[in-house]
Amino acid sequence: MQLAYFTQPVHPIHRDYRTVLRENMDAIILADRLGYEEALVGEHFTDLAEPITSALMFLARLIPEIKTIKLGPGIVNLPVYHPVMLAGHVAMIDHLMDGRFVWGIGPGGPPSDIEVFGNAKLDRNRKMIEVFDQIMKIWWGEAPYDVTGEFFAFSTRNTHFPEIGQGIAPKPLQRPHPPVRVTALTPHSHGITLAAERGWQPISCQYVQDHWIATHLLKYLEGLRNIKMPADPSGWRVAKCIFVADDDATARRYARSVAGPYGFYFSNLMKKLGRGGRLGLFGTYPNQPEAEITVEQSLETQVIAGSVNSVVDQILALRTRVGPFGTLYYTGIDWADRALGERSMVLMAEQVLPRVNAALQAA
Repeated sequence: MQLAYFTQPVHPIHRDYRTVLRENMDAIILADRLGYEEALVGEHFTDLAEPITSALMFLARLIPEIKTIKLGPGIVNLPVYHPVMLAGHVAMIDHLMDGRFVWGIGPGGPPSDIEVFGNAKLDRNRKMIEVFDQIMKIWWGEAPYDVTGEFFAFSTRNTHFPEIGQGIAPKPLQRPHPPVRVTALTPHSHGITLAAERGWQPISCQYVQDHWIATHLLKYLEGLRNIKMPADPSGWRVAKCIFVADDDATARRYARSVAGPYGFYFSNLMKKLGRGGRLGLFGTYPNQPEAEITVEQSLETQVIAGSVNSVVDQILALRTRVGPFGTLYYTGIDWADRALGERSMVLMAEQVLPRVNAALQAA
């Protein structure tokens, strides 16, 4: 099992913006030092609790401060962007990162982003696929470009001047494109199958209950079989909210209290998703009555927390319940206590992961 890092992030809205940005940078710098494989950062334009408004700008700021970790947006919502703009941004950052860029993509975003960009009444999945395919035409088609779709049309036919490079977009360093990650929320998601057919790797979302996550593996393997690839589950990725402490009492106080940072995280997300009719993702069983779905329940059933040995056991049990995923994403949570937040990441990388892998190897 490999270890990666993901943050939306979600912070109390009263916190100083500069402090929040610095905290998120420091967490990724720490993940790099500890050997986390990659770090993905969310992007939201109209949400004070999730205030990174340009994942690519944020990641570019980190390039001089990291050494080996791969970086990427988690995710860039393609329907927000004109394909020419995004093609240029992704190609440039892929070169700036010497090919260590990972491209998280998606169709949605928070409801306020969907509304403000005029995407509320559109088929956002269809728009996402169009943007992606048009970016491929920009990178690998022949200039001058003359592309027409349902949502976007553009051309450089009248301004193409190849002798000086005008009208020709830069290409990414990784061919044909940087590795693509997509998030998976919906139970039995056909989108996971379609992603696998395109060579994209799905990440099961950290706030989806395990009984729904378990449905994702079958859809991923179905997609691999459809393109005649080995049914290898190692490309499947799972994100979880995790907190590791030196003792179980500290873990319970910090990660299982409604008043703590993990409590704030789930309270914020449950309000957002509940308003959109998706509170059932937090249910401990299908069709659990919404009145029974509480923050307390989620903290007990959706957070992996405890001492090192306890967290090892919980991760192994998770893998037994949902299937043999290849990468575990440690979800970044607000550092209400910076020392505990940092210590958790250290324990996860230096003690938990080696013991998990030793147990998997011995099985």
